[in-house]
Amino acid sequence: MAEENLTSTTQFLLTAFTDCPEQALSLFLLFLLIYLITLLGNAGMVILIRVDGRLHTPMYFLLSHLSFMDICYSSVTVPQMLAVLLEHGAALSYTRCAAQFFLFTFFGSIDCYLLAIMAYDRYVAVCRPLLYVTVMTQKACLGFVAGAYGAGLFSASVRTVSAFTLSFCGTNEIDFIFCDLPPLLKLTCGDSYTQEVVIIVFAIFVIPACMAAILVSYLFIIVAIMRIPSSGGRAKTFSTCASHLTAVSLFFGTLIFMYLRDNSGHSLQEDRVVAVFYTTVIPMLNPLIYSLRNQEVKEALRKVLE
Repeated sequence: MAEENLTSTTQFLLTAFTDCPEQALSLFLLFLLIYLITLLGNAGMVILIRVDGRLHTPMYFLLSHLSFMDICYSSVTVPQMLAVLLEHGAALSYTRCAAQFFLFTFFGSIDCYLLAIMAYDRYVAVCRPLLYVTVMTQKACLGFVAGAYGAGLFSASVRTVSAFTLSFCGTNEIDFIFCDLPPLLKLTCGDSYTQEVVIIVFAIFVIPACMAAILVSYLFIIVAIMRIPSSGGRAKTFSTCASHLTAVSLFFGTLIFMYLRDNSGHSLQEDRVVAVFYTTVIPMLNPLIYSLRNQEVKEALRKVLE
């Protein structure tokens, strides 16, 4: 049968890393350690921001939601990857695969929106410091976060429906660590033009749109920093943005490589390495990035430990 509709498929088989069973245990222990550090670091960041009054500012309010999203984002994919490594493959039902794809897209989209909002927060703090208190009010921050959650929900819903109405043929094996778009598209056959256009359009509304907002914000920030007469003042002002800029570069760099390129001519092994980086390593690094380069967080952590 040349073409088979996805709804007739009862399960998918995740077969990532099965080609190197001798490394499975080592990879399992490594990813388990990274996952535990991710949970501890991001949960610690959320708790620290909640208990320390000095961190009750818009920037740290947004950071607490980013840390919470990193916990959710990682928890959707890493446990599944650990199961694949431990069992040398894993079977996923159609419904579970769709749910995993939806949640991964939902949390990943919110991450993108939050990073864009945090860039706007830094823009107001650096370029409009006298208006910061009146612009970034508690009500405004709640509205920004609610908008990010709502936009993420809408985007994830449309992309999931579009992806799981595609036609698939051949094997139901996915040589990947979870149900993601690139490996699913490699199984498609027949006319999938409409669904792929919808998926690409909503990807454009998330990744490039957020990147454009971030780039514009930092363009104004750089101009404002260059107008500061003293080098010490420029360095101090830029240091308030350095952590966020580092996190943005890592996260969006991997997303661009993964989703905003032609899927033909790229191996799934290459995609697996990139997927491991943005699903496991980046969520682990974010608390370190924001704590090691931030004096306020280090002071709050020292106070709590004492």
